[in-house]
Amino acid sequence: MVFLLSLVFIAIIALEAPALVKGKNWRELAAFSVLLLIGMVYSYGQALDIPLPNPTKLIMVIFEPVALYVERLLT
Repeated sequence: MVFLLSLVFIAIIALEAPALVKGKNWRELAAFSVLLLIGMVYSYGQALDIPLPNPTKLIMVIFEPVALYVERLLT
């Protein structure tokens, strides 16, 4: 499973990265790299049964104050 997962990520990098480098799209390449790295960590974690933190909790911590503020504005 890990081998197939590695092949998929290698294929994604081989298809996307050269065009970004050729076009000198450095910001897009950085964003692509960060998002791909996050995806790789979670994918390998799932494949290897490693317990990973739930990203939903982080999203709730960030956006709950915003939601409460908007709710107070509407009432």
